[in-house]
Order: sequence, then structure tokens, then C-alpha cells
Amino acid sequence: MAAAPPTPAPPRILLAGDAHGRLHQLFKRVKSVNQSTGPFHALLCVGQFFSPAGDAEGAPGDVADYLEGRAAVPIPTYFTGDYGPAAPRLLSKAAAGARGFAPGGIEICPNLFWLRGSNRFTLHGLSVVYLSGKKGPGGPGCYSQDDVDALRALAEEPGIVDLFLTNEWPTGVVNEADTSNVPNQVLDPLGCDPVIAELVAEIKPRYHIAGTKGVFYSREPYVNDSAAHVTRFIGLANVGNKEKQKFIHAISPTPASTMSSADIHAKPPNTTLSPYAAPAKSVPIEEAPKRPADNTDAQYWRYDVKRQRQGEAEGGRLCFKFTSSGSCPRGSKCHYRHDEEAVEHYQRNVCFDFLNKGKCERGPECKFAHSLSGETSVRDARPHSERRRVESSCWFCLSSPDVESHLVVSIGEAYYCALAKGPLVPDHVLLIPVEHCPSTLMMPSEAEIELGRYKNALVKYFEKQGKAAVFFEWVSQNSRHANLQVVPVPFPKSDAVNKIFHLAAKRLGFEFSVVNPDGGAKGARESLRSQSESKSSLFYVELPEGKILLHMIDSNEKFPAQFGREVLAGLLSMADRADWRNCKLSKEEESQMVDDFKQGFREFDPAE
Repeated sequence: MAAAPPTPAPPRILLAGDAHGRLHQLFKRVKSVNQSTGPFHALLCVGQFFSPAGDAEGAPGDVADYLEGRAAVPIPTYFTGDYGPAAPRLLSKAAAGARGFAPGGIEICPNLFWLRGSNRFTLHGLSVVYLSGKKGPGGPGCYSQDDVDALRALAEEPGIVDLFLTNEWPTGVVNEADTSNVPNQVLDPLGCDPVIAELVAEIKPRYHIAGTKGVFYSREPYVNDSAAHVTRFIGLANVGNKEKQKFIHAISPTPASTMSSADIHAKPPNTTLSPYAAPAKSVPIEEAPKRPADNTDAQYWRYDVKRQRQGEAEGGRLCFKFTSSGSCPRGSKCHYRHDEEAVEHYQRNVCFDFLNKGKCERGPECKFAHSLSGETSVRDARPHSERRRVESSCWFCLSSPDVESHLVVSIGEAYYCALAKGPLVPDHVLLIPVEHCPSTLMMPSEAEIELGRYKNALVKYFEKQGKAAVFFEWVSQNSRHANLQVVPVPFPKSDAVNKIFHLAAKRLGFEFSVVNPDGGAKGARESLRSQSESKSSLFYVELPEGKILLHMIDSNEKFPAQFGREVLAGLLSMADRADWRNCKLSKEEESQMVDDFKQGFREFDPAE
């Protein structure tokens, strides 16, 4: 029998307190420790990273040496204390260049990462959560309510947090602890934050690391309410402090994700009660309350499915697939009419709406002909062959050879519904106009009615799964074919969607306008349509409570195309899935995903 592969050694991490801009001194010590007892994988800095004295004492010069390449950071270093007089100036370039979310830090120079705001990321297998900045009136260097709310949402995620990084200590951390031999600074409430105490009680990390009080303090481990593991608090002193207090500390924690139940449940002899909450009940891990995981969607697909209606004509309506390409994969089972004459007219550039309903509400805005005599649209100056080339190369046109037809789950008259390529979550849906159109807001009002039916059907479908639907669309001046994205969010997280989008906007330097402040759904999209212009770029998101947030994008603004997906990936703690290219599946896996979705969605499908 082959020997089992050796268990990987746990990562070795250095922790440091307030650097106060003394980076030469900090990194000299890091190099020394790394040579004598290393190697270490990373350095995590809490407390005030920049000098509190502005340009005095030459301290900011230390930072500038690293930012400008005159000195090198010895190991990957992450810091949260982004405040001090010199901080805005030194971080301005990094802040301006940051786009989207960077849970693992914004690299401001080689090996130096700024942990901005709040988030969760994985570092050598360790789950790390952080809150950057300190409590204050707001502005640079102060954490916001959005940052706090984002962490409250993260606290609902399944899995154990290994490390929680904050700049200030939590209020009450010494409660239930042995304080007979601790310095007076430890007992002094100055520099302690009650908000952090609330957060740490909710997040329940295995290690909580903080600075700001200028003293080293390693508290006895304490139990957590409704959790099997214990938490250890470590407070660190300032770099180069005159009292010779410990400002650097080494730990080597095994990631909780790889630990056995017995190891997670282990409690050292000096374990105390929680300083923040009622005593935790000692329960086996198997019996402890478990947070619902996101991969339980399948259980909601196990119910009886209505029989699909077959071969029913829908009042003579044309099948777009057949009309645009001359064939339809549904064949005799298609609900819509297959008309060879309509195919010929469509090939002569006749508007599909005109063929199907005898009219087109877009009038002169339409780029297709409104006559069966072969007259072309006055507005469309492009040759028919050029328009056909555009559609044939479009991923979303049903007539294109490049369309991923196996992802289609429902086809209506004006819209079809498909699962996303490289989905954020298994039920990530796209609502796509059948006709080649750059924005759903440019579709005729009659199509808007059908879009509403699809949206209502998806809301009901997701509600049955215990989830809320979030709709968003990015419209660029270069958009070719519209797609309204729909991502389901578990109900416990749905209240945080509004705040996390506002937080993301703030990080990118803009503010959303609210299309319907009262949250009323009636007329909301009509109001949105009236505010948009055919040549403008925009992003909007429809929140679970019905509000629509809108951002009109300036012509010179570099707006991230994956913004909506990045925000929801952050909310769902799926930062690694923010880019769809990281989530590609095989065609067989995609087909199975579509079959599963169809079974559950069929009873709600407006096209059935």
C-alpha cells in the first residue's frame, strides 16, 4: 500500500503592531527574524502604518523609499492602518488606480499590499478577514458603516475565520480574563472600540490581532457562543517603542479548513468564558448550529414538475429562431409558427416585430425595414450583408453559429432566458433580447411586458429556494447585444445588497442615484428608460426590495465591465469567481446545469 502524502506544513505568519512609518526598522527586524527562525510566508501589520507626525521625523520618507523603489519589502506584507497625515498622499496613486474589489489587497509597491475597507480573502489556506481604518467621523483613514455592514454579512458565511485584523482593540476584551499581572495600559479603555467588540463576537475568528494601544497583550483563549473553536486575542505594541514592548510576533496556525473536528474542538486548560457574550454551550461540532451552505440548491429542485405542453400554436406568433436561421431545434414541439415566407422576408432585412405583429413601436429608431416590398429602413445605412455579419458573430444572437444554444432554458417572443457562461452561482441567469439590441432599455414597450413576466417568474422561482433575485445590466457605448443578469442571493444576505453596492460605488469614486426612492416597482423601469439615452453608457441594479440604483458613466470614466458580478462575488465570499473565465465548465456540466434548472423553473416559465 502506498504511503499517504505528507501533510503540508502550516503557513508561518509574522504579526506587527503600529509601524508609525518606521519601515526601515520594521523590515530590518523582519529580515533578522526570517534569517534566524524563518522562512515566513507573510507579514500582517495592524495599527497605524504611516507616521502620525506627517513629514516630521523623516518617517514618511521610509515609506517613500519603498514606494519609489529605493528599498525592497523583504516578504509579502499586508497592512490595514491606512491613516496619518501622510497617508492620503502616499496612497492616492494606488487608490486612483484600483478598480473593482481587491480582497487580497491593493499592491502599492512590490510585496506591499494595502487592505482597504473591509473584506475576506485566503492567504496560504488561511481565511483572513479585516477592517481597515479606525473609528472616526468619516473620510480617509476611518472605517465606514458600509465597511462594518459588509463584515456583518460576511459573518453569515459558512466556514471558520482564521484571522481577524483590526487596528483598534475591542471594548471589553479583558472581561473574564486574569488581569492580575497585566500592565495598566491593557485595562485602560482608551483605544478600545465597541463596534469591533460586536464584530468579533459575530465573526468568531480563531485569532484576533489588533494594535493602537502601544502594549503587547496575549489574552487567554476564550470560548465562542454557538461555535466549537476558541478565539485568541493578540495586541501588539508600536514598532521601535522605548518600553521595549513586543511589536512583532510569530504564529503558525493550521487553516481551519484542513483541521480535524477534534482539533477544532480542543480547548486549552486556561480557556475562559467569552468576554463579549453569554457563555458558549459546549456542544460537539456535529451538533453545533450550522449555517446553510450555498451548494444546497439541488434540494429545491426535487419537486413535481408540470408536464410540458407540446405542439401548441401560440396564436400564430412566429418563431424567431426559425425565422432568423431557417431551422429550429424544437421542431414540431416548438410553440411558435415556422413560416418559410417570413424567413425570406427576414433575410431581406424586414423587421421581425413588423413580420410578427404587423407593427413596430420603435418607428424611425428601428434599423430594419417596415415593408414587405423590399424597401429598406431609412435609418439603416449599413448594407444588409454587414448587419448579417454583425449578428452572425454575436454570442447572443440565436441565429449566430457562435450562440451557446445548449445554455438556453426558455424562449419567448421578445426575450429568451439562458444560464450564464462561467456562472457566479449555478442559477446565474441572463435575460437576453431575441433581436440584436444593445440595451434592454431600448426595447419596445411591448417587449418590456414580457421582460416583466420573466423577471416575476425568476423572483418566484428563487423565492422557493430561499433566495432573492438581484438584476443588473451594464450598457456601454460599445455594447452589441443586451443581457440583463440575474443572480440569486440567500435571504440572510439580501438586506446587505443595497449597502454593498453603495460601498463598491464609494470605492470607485461615484455615487448611485436612486430611480425610485420609495422602492415602488410600478413604473420604475419606465422611469429608468426615460433617464437613459441611446448613446449613453450606464450601469443599474435592481435590488431585492425593488429600488433601482443607477450610475450614468462618463465618456472618460474607466468603469469595470464585471462590476455587478464583482460586487456580488464579494457579498457571497466568492472573490475567486468574480471573473467568469475562472468559472468555465465543460459542455456536459453546462447541459446538466440547464436540465436541472429547467425542471425547477418549468412551472414558472412564462413561455410554457
